[in-house]
Amino acid sequence: MAQVSETKGLILFSRDYKEKDKLIKIFTESAGKVMFFAKGIHRPNNPLRPAIMPFTEAVYIGNLKEDGLSFLNSAKEVHPLRKLQEDIFLNAYGSYILGLVDAAIDDHVYDPALYSFTKQALELMDQGYDGETILNIFELQIMQRFGVALNWRACSICGKTTGAFDFSSKYSGILCQDHWHMDEHRYHADPRSIYFIRMFSTISYDKISSVNLKTETKQAIRKTIDQLYEEYVGLHLKSKRFIDQMGEWQNMLKPVDPDNDLK
Repeated sequence: MAQVSETKGLILFSRDYKEKDKLIKIFTESAGKVMFFAKGIHRPNNPLRPAIMPFTEAVYIGNLKEDGLSFLNSAKEVHPLRKLQEDIFLNAYGSYILGLVDAAIDDHVYDPALYSFTKQALELMDQGYDGETILNIFELQIMQRFGVALNWRACSICGKTTGAFDFSSKYSGILCQDHWHMDEHRYHADPRSIYFIRMFSTISYDKISSVNLKTETKQAIRKTIDQLYEEYVGLHLKSKRFIDQMGEWQNMLKPVDPDNDLK
């Protein structure tokens, strides 16, 4: 039975439905992911339009149903994340985060911890923190929602916690350098990527201001996380493919430093 409720929520995505209406999926704080029907949303004077823009959090009011479509009536306390809406790179990272959320849990699954974790990631990006680092942390820590639990804490053979490590699918965790010979098919990953992935798998967002990575290190981390997702999650989102393509033309969109031009 539908009941009129209000809840904080983050817009996951929307798509047109018929000529003037939309279907809008919202990750709500109190009811999980909910698909809403919004009538007449394409009309220029519809007050709901700002509240359903991508990368927006608001308090949404509507008729919530446990099955089928819910109905969105109004919204208040609308908070757009402007930088994510306007910056193509942050937009890509944010879209991938929201795509992971949509894939990780079923509709109507109450998950306030994931809601808070997602909101914090997007807000920090909007505040100017490094989008790639935030995305890496999110990717690693949300893997648990896909039923993946890997050992990043210590060597799977001897329990060693310091030194150089590599990841082993055979042992579902890391191996110290003394035991690399135990798995000839280990990832052979850049040790720097394993070092930071170990950190990112448990770090809280309030500590990321102390993390400043070189481009080469970010690329090594990206390669290893991609390998993990391919093996353990098997998810192929359009937003991730776009991120992969960004590296090819990212430098073309950045302003030229006139000082470097003169060197």
